[in-house]
Amino acid sequence: MKLMRTAAAAVLALGLALSGATVTTVPASAESSFANFLRGGQKPISHGKFRSDKSPIKRKTVKFDKYPANTIYIDTAERRLYYSLGNGKAIRYGVGVGRDGFRWSGSHKITRKAEWPGWTPPAVMRARVKRQTGRTLPAFVPGGPENPLGARALYIGSTIYRIHGTNQPWTIGQAMSSGCIRMANDDVVDLYKRVGVGTRVVVRQ
Repeated sequence: MKLMRTAAAAVLALGLALSGATVTTVPASAESSFANFLRGGQKPISHGKFRSDKSPIKRKTVKFDKYPANTIYIDTAERRLYYSLGNGKAIRYGVGVGRDGFRWSGSHKITRKAEWPGWTPPAVMRARVKRQTGRTLPAFVPGGPENPLGARALYIGSTIYRIHGTNQPWTIGQAMSSGCIRMANDDVVDLYKRVGVGTRVVVRQ
């Protein structure tokens, strides 16, 4: 059965490639989630919520003159991220931000970019989750559609924070992270293509 599923996925990917469509490479570690990924990330979970790569807050081009082109500006109170295009315009995305006690502000630069990044929970986070919930977080989670960092990650300065993807759309527009900035996978892939290492990031509370 597993061989049949793998073969079917390969045939579908080949068909997409021949048709000229974009084929997203999913890491081998996520093979068990590959069928779900090809369905667009839709997977029912508890309380009637569905996983999805799309944001409930549609990105759009807006007027913006706070910072020059190629600057990422994040307003955590507004729960929006702006990527400045210059000429008085920016692309505005909905984001999820840190919950009370975990929000921060400052100016940094993107120091690293990663596709389908692995996740290494900080020791302080693992200890906090264990203390508060009794759950033990894994020391490392390989990249893939079920990884908490989603499809892409932009690492901010020398901090422990990232701008990263998620397939949990109900967290966009909310304050519920440990300080990282969450974007829907579709949006973080779009932003990832536009920025490079060295892009300035300004975060305002």
